[in-house]
Amino acid sequence: MAVTPEVQTLLDLIAAADAPPTHEQEPPAVREAFAALLAMIPKDDIASVEDRTIPGPAGPLPVRVYRSAETEDGRGLLVYFHGGGWTIGSVETHDAGCRSLAEGAGVVVVSVDYRLAPEHPFPAAVDDALAAVRWAAANAGELGADGSRLAVAGDSAGGNLAAVVSQRLRDGGPPIALQLLLYPTVDLMLSHPSIVENADGYYLTADTMRWFRRHYLGDHDPTDPLASPLRADEHVLRGLPPALVITAEYDPLRDEGEAYAEALRAAGNDVTATRFDGMIHGFLELSAFVPEGKVARDQACQALREALW
Repeated sequence: MAVTPEVQTLLDLIAAADAPPTHEQEPPAVREAFAALLAMIPKDDIASVEDRTIPGPAGPLPVRVYRSAETEDGRGLLVYFHGGGWTIGSVETHDAGCRSLAEGAGVVVVSVDYRLAPEHPFPAAVDDALAAVRWAAANAGELGADGSRLAVAGDSAGGNLAAVVSQRLRDGGPPIALQLLLYPTVDLMLSHPSIVENADGYYLTADTMRWFRRHYLGDHDPTDPLASPLRADEHVLRGLPPALVITAEYDPLRDEGEAYAEALRAAGNDVTATRFDGMIHGFLELSAFVPEGKVARDQACQALREALW
């Protein structure tokens, strides 16, 4: 099927803006434009939103903590990593989505403002993500949550971080009850068929992904499992947390996300994979304008409730 009418309207608006292609710009300009785009998304009212800093591997690490009115002491805990190719994005750009998850799932959400490339290239984001999950689990009581009921989640590059964290913490803990991977980028070789099929015209482009990869990895090997969790050895994929993987039909990252879901399943893990036809990369963030985004958000919230309540 073609993209839905709502998605086509959004694509037409983006095209009408006639902005330079992302891969022809510098990160500060792209960050500003991305922030302006996501600032248009309506935000749910929520009981509590708190900005704070936690100890990070390179100094104070900013996080934003969300609590819904439903949240009571001892509820589940979700650590969220925002998307943006490890190069753009922040807790502010993904504020609306984290509010929706906290409200819809009735959990405490810790959104992580990890360091961005190229100023802080790979593996800075991974180091920050691991530190944030360990801190959240150790300090769950202070947050009003139960550290033994812990999930990780992220969209796009954030989904990459959630997948990497799930692999890295498999043996040493803290234990993770669910990995929620929203159209994740999990193979920085960028060689799957959907990279070519959906290379242009659907918001995220193949050239933009290469731009992200260059800023994040530099000359580092893109097959390193810390950057490309799909490339992890089979034994690393065994015994991982249950996963919900959500993909979009017109997303350059569609096939690698689905390949990761299949690799997890083949290794004996509990996996639910859902492709949303007619959708583009980032459609959950656009759920105020795209009905399917709300459906996907509800699926994510239900999975969190089942895993953490």
